[in-house]
Parts: sequence; C-alpha cells; structure tokens
Amino acid sequence: MHNSQLILNQSIVEDEWIFVSLPSGNEEVKKQAGKVVLFKLTGESLPTDLQINETVIPQTGKIILPLSVYLKNRDALQVRVKNKEIALWVATHETLDALLLLEKDINVFPLIAVFVERFQDGRIFTLGNLLRSRYEFKNILRAFGDVLQDQLFYLKRSGFDSYLIKTGKDANEALKALQSFSDPYQGAVDVKEPIWKRKVRS
Repeated sequence: MHNSQLILNQSIVEDEWIFVSLPSGNEEVKKQAGKVVLFKLTGESLPTDLQINETVIPQTGKIILPLSVYLKNRDALQVRVKNKEIALWVATHETLDALLLLEKDINVFPLIAVFVERFQDGRIFTLGNLLRSRYEFKNILRAFGDVLQDQLFYLKRSGFDSYLIKTGKDANEALKALQSFSDPYQGAVDVKEPIWKRKVRS
C-alpha cells in the first residue's frame, strides 16, 4: 500500500522526481475608477525575472523545472537533459512556443507536467491534446495542482497518464475515477476511433 499521492498508468506509485517551484512573487496593483485595487491574478501571472533568477535548481537527482527557469538555464543543463534528469512543468496559461523554437524534439524530456493553480476552464485539456497530437510528445504527461477527481477520466482522454492528487484527497478514490466509463463513445487522444468504428454490430 502506497502513501503516495501520485497516479501513473492507473496505479499509485512513489514519485521519483523532485518538483522545483518558483519563489513567491508580489501581488499586482491596478487602478480602477480612481481607486487602487489590490488583487492576485490567480493562474494568470507569468514569472518575473526576479523569480526566475532566484529559483534554486538542485544539483543532483531528477528534477521538474518551471518552463521559464529551464529556458533561462538551458545551455547549462544540457548534460542533465541527455541523462534524462530534467523534466518540465508549465502552467495552463503559458505557451510552449519558445521551447519549440529551441528543441527539435520535446521527447528529450521524460516528463512534462501541466499545473492548474485554480481550475476554471478547460485549458489543461487543450494543452494535453496539443502535446500529444500536434507536438507528438510520447513520454509521461502529468497533471497537478487543482486537479479534481471528476476530471481524471477526461484528462486521460486528453492524453494525460499521470496525476498528482492534492494533499488531503484520497488517491485510491481518485484512481476509481479513471474507470468512470467502460468504453468511451467519442474518439480522443487515448482511443482514436469512435465506438461505432470499434464495435461490430451483430
């Protein structure tokens, strides 16, 4: 029995990767109708140069780096990339354009994780589809952050095969959500053809 909160390929496993987070940033200030309004753009703000520069990169082990930190330190990390020690995480509002300009094949990364700070739309599903279909990413695709149990089946349909369940939630219960439907009707990333093409009527 695992105490882990990580699901991989419909099994609960121990996590062999070290997650690297960005240092906390300052809240943004905006003026509206003559008043100063303090608020945080949850899930929408991009890392600042200060955050990127102050991120501590472990010198050993398998690490999952923020995309912006990897791009800043790419040249210095190439040996570790070749040794399959570097993975990436990207927030749902970030794009992969800068990465794709630098990397001919994103399968140099054994894992890409997509972070949802607060679930409020379907961008994680779109990003999963893009990574699997357009960018032909074939390695582990992990969802983490504000990932809800009732989303797991649809994340699987979008190409995800790994899910980090939030602390306080039951990973064993979440695992059951991956079996919510026995045979999906529509075609998607995980099963390409719709059911009418897969089933032969007698």
